[in-house]
Amino acid sequence: MKKFLIALSLLLAAGAQAQVLSVRDQATVVNELLVDRFDHLLPGMMAQTGIDMWVVVSREYNEDPVLKTMLPAEWLNARRRTILVFYRDAKTGKVERLAVARYNVGQSITAAWDMKKFPHQWEALVDIIKQRNPDKIALNTSTHFNHADGIDHTDYSELLAALPADLKRRVVSAEPLAIRWLETRTEREMQIYPQLVNATHRIIEEGFSERVITPGITTADDVVWWFRQKIRDLGYDTWFHPSVEIQRAGKGLANADIIVPGDLLHVDIGITYLRLNTDIQEHAYVLKPGETAAPAALVNAFASANRLQDILTANFQQGRSGNQVLAASLKQARAEGIEPTIYTHPIGYHGHAAGPAIGMWDMQGGVPGSGDDVLRYHTAYSIELNAATAIPGWKEPVRIMLEEDAYFDESGVRYINGRQKTLLLLPRRAPSVE
Repeated sequence: MKKFLIALSLLLAAGAQAQVLSVRDQATVVNELLVDRFDHLLPGMMAQTGIDMWVVVSREYNEDPVLKTMLPAEWLNARRRTILVFYRDAKTGKVERLAVARYNVGQSITAAWDMKKFPHQWEALVDIIKQRNPDKIALNTSTHFNHADGIDHTDYSELLAALPADLKRRVVSAEPLAIRWLETRTEREMQIYPQLVNATHRIIEEGFSERVITPGITTADDVVWWFRQKIRDLGYDTWFHPSVEIQRAGKGLANADIIVPGDLLHVDIGITYLRLNTDIQEHAYVLKPGETAAPAALVNAFASANRLQDILTANFQQGRSGNQVLAASLKQARAEGIEPTIYTHPIGYHGHAAGPAIGMWDMQGGVPGSGDDVLRYHTAYSIELNAATAIPGWKEPVRIMLEEDAYFDESGVRYINGRQKTLLLLPRRAPSVE
């Protein structure tokens, strides 16, 4: 069965119109991915960060973002108070995975609470800590990364109150470990990820076609809700409500929300599948009567945005901070006559995921804290940005707002399922994808 599912997932990743797995098969894949991460990622991450004990605490319906990614597919939430303990033995390099809980947590985390000996959960946790005597006790607290700040006030206060003074002094932030856990993509995940991005591209192409849009009748909001429904009908979920925007030349209309010939359309959309997320922005042009292509000025504006993508991704270097990548990219783009705005972010378990921020739309001088974090290999990013171009006849500069998901490793940056290189056209003509 396992070999069948592996083969199936590879087939799905390659297929242009891949079929969404059943809920049961999705759970099998999610659990296999999780076992792989615990076995092959976590030990190295704990060694790299110098953290020998990681304690993750959550209560039901108030889950730590990290813990949510560690639960088996059958667990939709924590149960009562769930405490996970990961201890790395420095001599063997092996990581012990324990749950101070009433049940095993999936296939990988063993229940380790003797309720007869320790009626109180905190007492059981303290006993586990004492027996292993770690140098550091890492908790999910963080000033700059909300993903790594998941322990709530009550749990934090009660845990520290239960710890003896000598152990309390060993408590540290798990921020570097939590970020690595969340941001790092495995080889198996990257076999699956192209399916998600491909599906997102196909949804956009259909939404920006005559199958959905009738110029003069269809509104931008109609298309927004078509996207939302389409995602659900296909068996995916979405982590944010899609948006569709219109840019147009000349005078406005009585109902500016109605799509008409000559409009430049923009969509921002993302789907969730197998606990991974996409985040894509693309454009379409609505042909006027007699037109067979978009106006040259829009084509050139689009090319400037593609060039900005190239500049940004060429500046990716392991160990370089998000703020350094941002500054270098903006400087180079402006030197080439591009008016840039860059707001690229990691993607994976979350749409706006853990890891270094490379600008925000309102922070082009750098992002304090998260922008100071550095790029690491085997991570995924939404290459999100825009280039503004003044075009005669357009009241405002046209902004080509692009966002495509990419993967960063030793070979550089590659787009997971290509990127948009030309405008989609209504009536639809296929875009070139590299």
